This record gives sequence, C-alpha cells and structure tokens, in this order.
Amino acid sequence: MAAAGAGAGVDLRGEATMVLDTHVITNPISGERIVIHETGSGSGESQLAWELMLAPGGRVPSSHAHPAQEERFTVVSGRMRFRVGGHPILAGPGATVVVPPETVHSFANAGPETARVLVTTTPALQMRELLETAAAMAREQHAAGRWLPHLFDLALFMSDFEREVRAPYLPVGLVRLAMRAVARLARVGGRDSRYRRLRAGA
Repeated sequence: MAAAGAGAGVDLRGEATMVLDTHVITNPISGERIVIHETGSGSGESQLAWELMLAPGGRVPSSHAHPAQEERFTVVSGRMRFRVGGHPILAGPGATVVVPPETVHSFANAGPETARVLVTTTPALQMRELLETAAAMAREQHAAGRWLPHLFDLALFMSDFEREVRAPYLPVGLVRLAMRAVARLARVGGRDSRYRRLRAGA
C-alpha cells in the first residue's frame, strides 16, 4: 500500500471533488489499482467508498460472496463484465451494478482499456483491511512466482475476514470450520509469521 497526498477525485455522483489522504492499493495478479477514498455514513450505516482501476485483462481472482455487505459498482469509463448470482452483466459508462449480501459474484475488465469504477461497500466492516491484506499477499505471491497462495496464508486470511468474504457454493459452516482448523494449526506451529508480516505491512 502506498499513501498519496491530496488530489482530484470523483464522488459517487460523478462530480469532481477533493480527496485528502487517499490510500492506493495495487494488486499485480488481478490487475487492480484501488484508491480508498473514505469511510463514512450511508443510510445510517458505515460505508467504504473506493475507486477501482482495472487493467485490460484484469479480473477479481475468484468468485466470492460478502455475507453481510452490499457492493455497488458504478462504471465511470471502460467496460466491465460482472456475474452476479449466476447472471452475466455487461456494464459500460454510467451503469450501476448492485450486489446484495450473500450473492456470489465476480467481475472482469471487458474492454481494451483500463476500466474505472466507483464502488461503495455497506457496511464497511473491515473491507479496507481485506483489500490491503489481499493485495499484500498477491504482491508476495507474484514476486515468488507462485500460481497459488500458501494454504496457511489463505486459511488465516479467510479466518480474519469471515464477516467480509466467503467462498462460493460450498457449505459456509463446513468451510469456516476447515479454515479455522488450518489457521489454528498455522498459529500453533508458528507458521503464521509470513501472513502476519504481510498484514502488518499492508
């Protein structure tokens, strides 16, 4: 994660505004460049506002669901392909795609140029920390030339962010029990140091 100073940004209505102390997160595996704008209030709930720049060919690494959060994607430029609850959606500038809680979804850049998307996550919970930690893990994985993350790192990540993300289609309770068991094994065996270092660095 890198910190950036004050600069011009866009609010969720598409109007120019000044954004102070933005945080930039880059993920070399997914092609995502994420700018965290703010955590504020929306409809009485905490809300995380962030901006997604997705390179051509970029995509979220896998389908997933957010157990208790709604995500709202508004495309500013470029084209995006979403799959929401099994339904494909092609979205261009001005289109908004809403993903309700517990809905399996994925997204990818569907065009030849970088896509720019404004996103709100409600409630915010620890979504900012999740995005930062996932990117830190991806950078380490990319630097090591691995196709997949370490099992212990993945289990610790899924255990830390149970409220924010879950695997699709598989029984939730069974997956959580398995991830917690592997995460506990990692902590007991002292094999959680790399993950904790990455999360602290994020």
